[in-house]
Amino acid sequence: MKSEDRKRQRRAFLKALTVIPASALVPRSAAGGAERKHVAADTLTASSTPEKVAHKRKILDEHEWKTICILSDLIIPADDRSGSATQAGVPEFIDAWFELWRGDLLAEIRGGLTWLDIECTRLFKCDFADCSESQQKQILDRIAYPANALPADVNAAAFFSHLRDLVVSGFFSSKMGVKDLPYLGNTMVADWEGCPPEVLAKLGL
Repeated sequence: MKSEDRKRQRRAFLKALTVIPASALVPRSAAGGAERKHVAADTLTASSTPEKVAHKRKILDEHEWKTICILSDLIIPADDRSGSATQAGVPEFIDAWFELWRGDLLAEIRGGLTWLDIECTRLFKCDFADCSESQQKQILDRIAYPANALPADVNAAAFFSHLRDLVVSGFFSSKMGVKDLPYLGNTMVADWEGCPPEVLAKLGL
């Protein structure tokens, strides 16, 4: 299968999942502060303005930022429809999200990033960010599908699932991602024919 075809299929699958509400990503241990920060969290969206200024990181350090950027674009790369996750401002979205929720999820993501570096150093003698793309994908193939993960990789697979949720949520809440859907909003239609058959088939309904 050609690379562009794989990208289109992956993006179509992510769109079928729909945008994950940011509040759904809050770990249960953070529930105590959910009401106080609910409005601010719900207003978070990734930015995709052409004149985007340099982001001033609030939570992620330089190495974490670099790794998150690489992972974001591996999860949602640019294709013939729209740009990549980083071009949509997803790392900025994730950094801002962590400023609101400094709890178990942040600790899990940081632990997962550390695991990636340790595993890549063991196998390839360098951090994840410094590996080749093929080496990076070799590691991610082990943790991209939790049901197929080896017992030793289960925690890493959980980390990657949560990071992927954040990336998808950030991308499809950005201007670029909404346009990619495409989201029609409150557009009047003459007849409602229900959910398209291909989407139902993708969801197994």
